[in-house]
Amino acid sequence: MASKKKPTFSAVPSRSGASLIPWLGIAFIVILFDQISKITITRTFMHGEEKPVTGFFNLVLAYNPGAAFSFLSTQGGWQRYLFAGIAIAAVCFIIYLLRKHAGQRMFCWALALIMGGALGNLIDRIAYGHVIDFLDFYWRGLGHFPAFNIADTGITIGAFLFIVDELRRVNKH
Repeated sequence: MASKKKPTFSAVPSRSGASLIPWLGIAFIVILFDQISKITITRTFMHGEEKPVTGFFNLVLAYNPGAAFSFLSTQGGWQRYLFAGIAIAAVCFIIYLLRKHAGQRMFCWALALIMGGALGNLIDRIAYGHVIDFLDFYWRGLGHFPAFNIADTGITIGAFLFIVDELRRVNKH
């Protein structure tokens, strides 16, 4: 009697047959590093405390209830729900794009980094009502760049890769 072969299942296959698992793994790594760094900084620093590291970089514990560059940070708290909703919608759209284009490596790297960053900051918004920032770069005489975190770095690198991928695609045609 011939043995029946058990069906195998691909982890969340896309239309192209490629798996979402690598891209979700990248997003998970961003979230993991982001949350570990935020836990470490909140256990090591008091709010507003800063520690100089170099002549252009400090570690500082800052809370941002707004979005990028503290956009809407002085509002009454409703922005927490707005930005959380935007993050959830963005993640849903990113998952859709990852499923549809799972074989396009740079495009999916970009999306995975952006998704990991969005989810890292969403966790903060849900848990604390604000995003924890701690990386403070500055230029003497010009001032400080707004403090940011690992999630923001993932979003920024993802956006850069997205632009590079788009430029490559345009230049091919």
